[in-house]
Amino acid sequence: MTTPKQRVPPEASVITVVIIDDHPIVRAGMSAILSQADGVCVVSEGANGADAMRLTLLRQPDVLVLDVNLPDMDGLHITRQLRAQGLTLPILILTAYDNARWVFGLLEAGATGYVLKDEAVETLVDAVRAVARGENWFSPEIRRQLLARALIQNPKAERGSAAKTTSAQPNLTPRELEVLQWLARGLDNSAIARCLAITKRTVQNHISSIYGKLDASTRTEAALWAIRHGLVTVEPDDDCPDDR
Repeated sequence: MTTPKQRVPPEASVITVVIIDDHPIVRAGMSAILSQADGVCVVSEGANGADAMRLTLLRQPDVLVLDVNLPDMDGLHITRQLRAQGLTLPILILTAYDNARWVFGLLEAGATGYVLKDEAVETLVDAVRAVARGENWFSPEIRRQLLARALIQNPKAERGSAAKTTSAQPNLTPRELEVLQWLARGLDNSAIARCLAITKRTVQNHISSIYGKLDASTRTEAALWAIRHGLVTVEPDDDCPDDR
């Protein structure tokens, strides 16, 4: 176990982060990237699952950045343990693994985002900020997997067509369906607002309504519902113009 670095406590407006990764060089690199970002402060680092559990409870961070492959327990087990204890903080998975078992297992366990390490230098700060706002963040490859799973589970769904109303849809309005489709593809509220030419506050209101109708408490739960019911019907690479 490594001794976590103790830093000056941040101001309330700063996003506090705990990083868990068993590779010191990777951990140091991610810490440096986040520490240089405005409004982000890495308050502790750890190298294994025991550190993840202890530091999350001790430091109460706004975001936990968690590697999957740790020496004592894997990220899936840690995520399940934290959720079982009632902890609702965003868990951002940072890993080189993109196979379906890890991706879908972690999302269903309660992970909030999934960043591949080969993209982390460019996207980690944005990902941390997004999940801290209560949004999801998926690397493009992960979003493609989510779309592929939806299409496999719903082979009759036509790509590029509007989702048809079915008994599985709990009275979502046409606009809520549109918002849910963009949300399931990993877009944040600002990007959804641009795509639909509405305000960010309107997007937030639609998402609150969606949560209530789906009995969901997180964007991940709502996104998984949309994926399971085949509501993501666009082509994987057909992103909204000016998307992040």
